[in-house]
Amino acid sequence: AMIRVRVGYGNVVTQLPEIAESYQEARMALEVGRVFYAKYDTISYGKLGIGRLIYQLPMSLCNMFIKEVFGEKVPDILEDEEAMSTINKFFENNLNISETARQLYVHRNTLVYRLEKIQRKTGLDVRVFEDALTFKIALMVADHMKFIENRK
Repeated sequence: AMIRVRVGYGNVVTQLPEIAESYQEARMALEVGRVFYAKYDTISYGKLGIGRLIYQLPMSLCNMFIKEVFGEKVPDILEDEEAMSTINKFFENNLNISETARQLYVHRNTLVYRLEKIQRKTGLDVRVFEDALTFKIALMVADHMKFIENRK
């Protein structure tokens, strides 16, 4: 049929009564995967990591975290497709500027300029691990909040 199918699976069970729990884990894997791991077709409950944690946060806590990171106004940089693809590629390459520049087909200085522009708009220097971690979690929280809003 050539349609895209997503599969979520829970932990392995050894007894019949545990099947219901594994089924719930598989459902959660699909839901969390839809929000945070959209590019994967097969999602394991055991590998959801921080996505599962964020998915279970109440909206009030998510709002508080976003305000703490970005202030009262969420920067428009989160809607900038070029900036987000740059950041995502930078994260995929473990904060390696040279490799990211090569994969984006841009000069290293161009990438540094883009990252500095992101820093000016967000107050976070994604070249520094702690800021990169904060930014990544904030992106995941923002994605979760969008998903919840669209679901209503």
